[in-house]
Amino acid sequence: MSKATAKKPSTVNLDALYPIIVSPVITEKATNGSMHNQVTFRVLRDATKPQIRKAVEGLFNVKVTAVNTHNRQGKTKRFKGRLGFRSDVKFAIVTLAEGSKIDVTTGL
Repeated sequence: MSKATAKKPSTVNLDALYPIIVSPVITEKATNGSMHNQVTFRVLRDATKPQIRKAVEGLFNVKVTAVNTHNRQGKTKRFKGRLGFRSDVKFAIVTLAEGSKIDVTTGL
């Protein structure tokens, strides 16, 4: 029989977590989510929900209960007759556990 090995506590690699969260979203709709313990972030387009959860928990030391994502498709816009294109953006709406709080107005 083999001996059962105890798992070592996982260490958080902050260098891998920083690029996942691009920036917080400061809009009226995102600010209204704070009444429901929700914070909205712009994230990498290829980031998954488990990666976003680990990044928020590791960077802000909070407990995350849910992660919802939204992909906004870019638009074609005109400026002085020239065509331009807004890039696609992915948002993550993170619901925090009761008692957890993130102040997005301060830096890390």
